[in-house]
Amino acid sequence: MEQEIQAYNNVLELIGNTPLVKLNRITENLKGNFYAKVESFNPGHSTKDRIALYIIEEAERKGILKPGDTIIETTSGNTGFSLAMVSIIKGYECILAVTSKSSKDKIETLKNLGAKVYVCPGNVSADDPRSYYQVARKLHSEIKGSVYINQYFNELNIDAHYRSTGPEIWNQTNGKITHLVACSGTGGTISGTARFLKEQNPDIKILGVDAFGSVLKKYHETKEFDEKEIYPYRIEGLGKNLIPTATDFDIIDEFEKVTDEDSAHTARELVLSEGMFLGYTSGAAIQGLKQFAEKGAFDANSNVVIILPDHGSRYLSKVYSDDWMNKQGFFDSVREENATKIEIIK
Repeated sequence: MEQEIQAYNNVLELIGNTPLVKLNRITENLKGNFYAKVESFNPGHSTKDRIALYIIEEAERKGILKPGDTIIETTSGNTGFSLAMVSIIKGYECILAVTSKSSKDKIETLKNLGAKVYVCPGNVSADDPRSYYQVARKLHSEIKGSVYINQYFNELNIDAHYRSTGPEIWNQTNGKITHLVACSGTGGTISGTARFLKEQNPDIKILGVDAFGSVLKKYHETKEFDEKEIYPYRIEGLGKNLIPTATDFDIIDEFEKVTDEDSAHTARELVLSEGMFLGYTSGAAIQGLKQFAEKGAFDANSNVVIILPDHGSRYLSKVYSDDWMNKQGFFDSVREENATKIEIIK
């Protein structure tokens, strides 16, 4: 009998079931066992594929999304990529309000995926009419037949990871995970994954990574929104200048803040030590891991899973550009030796 062709029907069937990869060199001086959940293996190269597909299919199931409708969202880039990809396959228009903090690579990619992109100033308050939150809301109010995904305040953001990322990590570790380290932006990834894992074993520690310039860590500790915490920072997809309802603060045990500079260098170190060409936020996740380790969060028996959200190709004009790193003042007498050396033969 002739065998059938083994093929997926479309790229959306590739979402999820990303690999768990043991970290070796970058964690060799840390106590414990460390495993990276490498989300760049999703077809859209980031963990945001999970929420894009899940939220859209839930909207379809409930009759909220109909053929010919328009999907609108605020994004630092990765959610936009995932929504644009899903929109292509399912036949929707896609409009994205993007923060100017997003890399040029991300913005150009979104345009080439057929999305209409509005680039909004990144250093304004969330209630400023120019902010990407307000621009998206305005577009939604003006465009008939549009659906605003609103990932920061959408419970389905959490549910997507509760149903996929959490069970995957539990199964991949055979239930032996002791700690989860994850960056927090909208909070859907860390909250949904943590919710599932805590149901299996409430002793698992959930460690969140926040950015300096963001309000999340202090809000977690005090339940107070402190505007004095807010100032411009460079890391994309991490931290917030508002409190997302898609973050379950009660399920997170502790937050650690990381700097732009440390996270950028750690992203580069991840490439050179583990051969993983991953994004700025992945560098932040590993930097957070290091800082938690310095505070004694782990011991020799710890099995730590770190969610690494996206791929390095989105940051070629940022953390993987020597010019950009130099302009930020990130190269110094100690670290500039790691800069890429290029010789041009004439």
